[in-house]
Amino acid sequence: MAIGVGFLVCAVWRLLLVLCSGRAPRRPPSPRRWPRYSVLAALHDEVAVAPQLIRRLSALDYPRNRLDGWLVLEADDHPTIQAVIAARPPAWLKLLLVPPGVPRTKPRALNHALSRATGELLTVYDAEDEPDPGQLREAAARFAADDSGRLACLQAPLRIRTRTGRAGFLDRQFAAEYAALFEVALPGLVRLGLPFPLGGTSNHFRTDVLRAVGGWDAWNVTEDADLGFRLWCRGWRLGLIASPTHECPPGRLEHWLPQRTRWLKGYMQTWGVHSRDPPGLGLRGLVALVMTLGVALVSAALHAPSLAWVASAVLVAASAGLSPATPLPALAVLGLGVVAAWLTCAVGAKRAGLPYHLGDMVTAPAYWSLLSLAFAHAAWRLIREPFAWDKTRHQADPVDGMDTDAATDSGRQAA
Repeated sequence: MAIGVGFLVCAVWRLLLVLCSGRAPRRPPSPRRWPRYSVLAALHDEVAVAPQLIRRLSALDYPRNRLDGWLVLEADDHPTIQAVIAARPPAWLKLLLVPPGVPRTKPRALNHALSRATGELLTVYDAEDEPDPGQLREAAARFAADDSGRLACLQAPLRIRTRTGRAGFLDRQFAAEYAALFEVALPGLVRLGLPFPLGGTSNHFRTDVLRAVGGWDAWNVTEDADLGFRLWCRGWRLGLIASPTHECPPGRLEHWLPQRTRWLKGYMQTWGVHSRDPPGLGLRGLVALVMTLGVALVSAALHAPSLAWVASAVLVAASAGLSPATPLPALAVLGLGVVAAWLTCAVGAKRAGLPYHLGDMVTAPAYWSLLSLAFAHAAWRLIREPFAWDKTRHQADPVDGMDTDAATDSGRQAA
């Protein structure tokens, strides 16, 4: 009974987010003065993509004399250091070496760069990112138009690019999952006035606020998720902008699984931290924590067992020549949950300019079941290596054959 109620609540919640996410915020007018902007990118073992990232950051449309950029590298990562130097970054984009220390994580590197940042505003990009050139201008304008004085962070939508006609099962499902999150779930949460776990990249902060809350948690492997709720607990608000950042999917299972394992392990860490003091979150913050991180963890744990249970019930009944003895209300709740998940992905994919077809819907349960494998890995790693960072392997993007034209055009129009 409790499981059925939980499924029903999650399905209704997804539908609510779809309904609340439709209205895009208007872009505010440009400020009279463009604030100084710090751009941080933490790299480690990124020889393949460092030149590509430098080209993309060089394309940012923002006054050059107002930019303060840092490529943050570990001091012993000599191949990436040489690749950065050889790429000849622009004068505003400087190299910063992180001294040896523990933990050896992205948030620790970002905290080191935060101590050097001189911008009034600050953003973070990952090695594989291609931000819309107008993203900094839109974020600066939205901060300037904030009359409340409580807006601390803006999240840009992350959009996954897939190869036209050749995208594999994991790539397509990963892209749809991102679209559901950044095009539907997060806009719905913002419209409801709720906090959300930040994405690990394309966050735009007020630098003084970021310093006041202590920067990033260097020991949390999803420091972004933790920071979103930590800002909320300190009385700050989160918002969104329309200008996207494009990324490529992780690719094969051996690359997807470590990334997903790290995310789920970090969600467990963040849940453990913020569930210690529910009153500190307030009712709305607690609801957001439960319906984002909590539901993500429980869903990942239950997807494969639930699918196995349904399949075994059908197969056993079929082998005995009987119809499955499943109550109609249970089937209705299960069907509503699946339809809500499909609808969220379909709406998100349409907004992101990505394909989402019947075949993607049919194969989605198989992808959801893989999340249970990642959950098991994450639980084990949390026990054995709680602070180990599972790095995602990045490769330079192919020049041609990407499903990005529509998404890029829509992002630039929105900007």
